[in-house]
Amino acid sequence: MDKKAVAKAFERIAALLELKGENPFRVRAFTAAERAISGLPGTLEEALADGSLAGTKGVGPASLAIVQELVKTGRSTVLEELQEQVPPGLIEMLQISGLGVAKVRQIHETLQIETIAELEEAARDGALAKLPRFGAKTAENILKGITFLRQASGFRLAHHARDEAEALARALAALPGVVRVEVSGEVRRRSEVVRELVLVVVADVPPAELFERLAKLPGVSEFSGRDERQVTLRFAGAGAARVVVTAPANAGAVLLRTTGSEVHLEKLITHAKTVGHSFDATALWKGSAFVPTPDEAAIYDALRLAPIPPELREGGEEVARAAAGTLPTLIERSDLKGMLHCHSNYSDGGTTIEELALACQEAGYSWVGLTDHSQAAVYAGGLAPDDLQRQADEVDRLNARLSGIRILKGIEADSRQDAAVDYDEAVFSCLEFVMASIHSRFGMAREEMTARICRAMEDPHLTILGHLTGRLLLSRDAYQLDQDRIFEVAGQRGVAIEINADPQRLDLDWRVLPAARKAGVRISLGADAHNTAGIRNMEFGVGIARKGWLTKGEVLNCLSADEFLAVARSRR
Repeated sequence: MDKKAVAKAFERIAALLELKGENPFRVRAFTAAERAISGLPGTLEEALADGSLAGTKGVGPASLAIVQELVKTGRSTVLEELQEQVPPGLIEMLQISGLGVAKVRQIHETLQIETIAELEEAARDGALAKLPRFGAKTAENILKGITFLRQASGFRLAHHARDEAEALARALAALPGVVRVEVSGEVRRRSEVVRELVLVVVADVPPAELFERLAKLPGVSEFSGRDERQVTLRFAGAGAARVVVTAPANAGAVLLRTTGSEVHLEKLITHAKTVGHSFDATALWKGSAFVPTPDEAAIYDALRLAPIPPELREGGEEVARAAAGTLPTLIERSDLKGMLHCHSNYSDGGTTIEELALACQEAGYSWVGLTDHSQAAVYAGGLAPDDLQRQADEVDRLNARLSGIRILKGIEADSRQDAAVDYDEAVFSCLEFVMASIHSRFGMAREEMTARICRAMEDPHLTILGHLTGRLLLSRDAYQLDQDRIFEVAGQRGVAIEINADPQRLDLDWRVLPAARKAGVRISLGADAHNTAGIRNMEFGVGIARKGWLTKGEVLNCLSADEFLAVARSRR
């Protein structure tokens, strides 16, 4: 079990304790442990082995024992006991946007509500609106949240799906008879949300023999959907995974087929016929002759296609472009020189500027753009002008002392309802670039929100628009706006738009990136990192950029620090 999963378990323990009305000091202890584990460098196994976890601030003996149990068994006795003591409906309510622990507890204690169905009824009949600090608008938003939760059930966020798939792949690879294991499906296509985990097991033993071994894997609670080549595994406390077994000679065909998408496969099947082949659910054929495909390259060669990156296999023009030899060279993680959208402990981040800079350097970046919150973001410790100057002075000292990494002075300024970007001209003069993001009044009408963002772009200090639509995947819908109009204005005024790489956002949506590119919009990738672990978010941003057909020449992070700053200065 990795850090994210362990931290999530501590977050759940703290929430359950608060729902039960336990001592606030105990709740805070588990919250502190969750934060400490999330920001821990290296792996949990290393921190346990060398004793550094035991000495980490926020991790006491009780928390350490829970970590050890989770890492060893994948389970927590404390968490399981709490889950038995709290009605499951209350736990489910915590997934509704806008309903924190305090409100769920208030609803439970005041209205004796224990299920989502009861909550929905109370929101509709007015009982919920009568509670202190609720009202009709809150009740309406809760109804929307319930609808969203039902639509989202069964999906995983990209980072959770990837971690689960890779952990299962490691377990499968250790089984006798397994040659290799490939993560396939939506995870391989780097979809932002994933409904089904799919793994291809290349084995030199019959599938039936391997299935017997799969059934004995730790944590498997159900073994279903079995046919000659595949089986669905269900795990206690987690989701399901489809495991497809193939012989080495057919591995490429099976991997391509299971990667999908369905529309992409339909176009590929149609193309195969034009070059004298057939591609069915199991293999590639030329007439009645089986064509060995040990890897996907063999299929592409046989079909006279340039290799199609998995991220592009969504049923657009990728097959036609591959046939014509005009697929672009997509951006790679190794193309990135700069890290953008990072928060330090000056606002709501968990690390110092120096720790952040050194972690970025270790990750292979040559510059990092600092973007703590501006003064309007009081909830996030936003920086007053004096704080900003103090931070700028520290950046100057660090840049004079550090080598191999350069820190750029930026800010994530709130774009307010009146479209003004936080701070005045005098304050902006100590900044090298400005990112503007919306953190309030999400419910504005489409025309108002669009006008708000377009007016913000009139400010010559603005370099980048951050997380443009405000969406939180599986939690909150994007707010209403005319993205085509915003792309038009951004292209005309030279304002870049961010792909926020936080796996809970992944905003911009990859589907709109071609329209942004057509309008001449430059793209930035922003980690939205609040600790050093958040630096790894960038790989998810790269995945979205690749799904949107972006090349390195279209992404600001691929510039040198001087080149990036020249872009920022060009608007002034």
